[in-house]
Amino acid sequence: MEDSKRVDGGAVLARAGWRIIPLLGLAYLVAFMDRSNISFAARTMNADLGFSATVYGIGGGVFFLSYALFEVPSNILLERVGARLWIARIMITWGVIAAAMMFVRNATTFYVLRFLLGLAEAGFFPGVIFYLSLWFPRAARGRAISRFYISGPLTRVVMGVVSVWLLALDGVAGLKGWQWLFCVEGLPAVLVGLLVLWLLPDGPDRVDWLNEEEKAWLAGELARDAAEAGPRGHHHPLVALRRPAVLLLGMVGFLTGGAYFTFTLSEPQILALTTGWSTPSVGYLVSAGGLAGAAGMLLTGWASDRVGTRMPFLAISALIVLAGYMSFALFSGKTAGLIGYGCYVLAWGSVTLSMWMLCTDLVVPGEMAVATAMVNTMAQTGAFVGPILWGMARDATGSFRAGFWGLVAAQVAALVFVAVLARRHGAGRRAVS
Repeated sequence: MEDSKRVDGGAVLARAGWRIIPLLGLAYLVAFMDRSNISFAARTMNADLGFSATVYGIGGGVFFLSYALFEVPSNILLERVGARLWIARIMITWGVIAAAMMFVRNATTFYVLRFLLGLAEAGFFPGVIFYLSLWFPRAARGRAISRFYISGPLTRVVMGVVSVWLLALDGVAGLKGWQWLFCVEGLPAVLVGLLVLWLLPDGPDRVDWLNEEEKAWLAGELARDAAEAGPRGHHHPLVALRRPAVLLLGMVGFLTGGAYFTFTLSEPQILALTTGWSTPSVGYLVSAGGLAGAAGMLLTGWASDRVGTRMPFLAISALIVLAGYMSFALFSGKTAGLIGYGCYVLAWGSVTLSMWMLCTDLVVPGEMAVATAMVNTMAQTGAFVGPILWGMARDATGSFRAGFWGLVAAQVAALVFVAVLARRHGAGRRAVS
């Protein structure tokens, strides 16, 4: 005990962060790119293949259906076989399927490949959240998750530039620009999967870059969190689903996640129509938005750890996103579009980050893997429904305006669930069992 008291806990967590977060962040960057790069391919792919907005919406959303269906089984398997092996398996299979999107020829192959892509990636994100909870005590977890999660908005920086270049290869080697995009952006997942297999540690007790005293200190901190949370829960999915905190967070995820991915899958098209800018200019705008989102996310993770609460950050960031959707729904023109987009990119990452920080705070450790999978399952279900309704609304009305009113309604409903969650669990630092 005397040795463990002399351990520099900050140095231990910093070392763990540098060893695992950049690799996991790179993996998430590639994952996010492969699930959403159809937004850049859409303008030319839809025209080449004759896809309506409804067909595109179904193809965009079906990814999230298979992801949701296989989320919980995937996380259960991750616990049994280990994070390193399972995350590597996920990445290698989804990389192959993501690259195979270049062979889409009709609506059927589009639907099948998007379904298989969601099946391959299922469990990745909640698995990583669970894995980080094995390394970082609650007081440092917000910063750890935010540093991993900024890969989402940073993907926009990469896609906004790289996708424009790849689309410009149209006609090279007899391939369309969107085919080059899928091929080149899909294959890096295979390489990163091999890096995960080689470099990602199975857990704190299996590494040689922490000494025994440091391992004991980390285990003690995590055990203290577990003791404060209460007795170890059961791992049956229905047990986690019955937890009010899990159900409420899942509903927030269903509504906000559904709205977010609906917007994301049509983002370049919306920005081109709103601003009148060319594809390269829209790509650079998306890149700038990614930097703003990353900054907002890092600030939220740091500030919520510092003040010891999550709920106000969830509510405020959700309100800012709502203002963004309202700007698109109420007004037309470049200025209103840029203001709305600025609100959206600055705050949406903080919405979902706050939701995941609350999940790790409010759920007992023994139910963490299944609870995170359940919450993400509900969020992915929203992401399945939203794009389909959005596409149908655009085909029926000829514009995005009706769809934006749907996003406004979803965000308002999400804020109602946030209010109920706040009333039940206060600031969000008390675990439930």
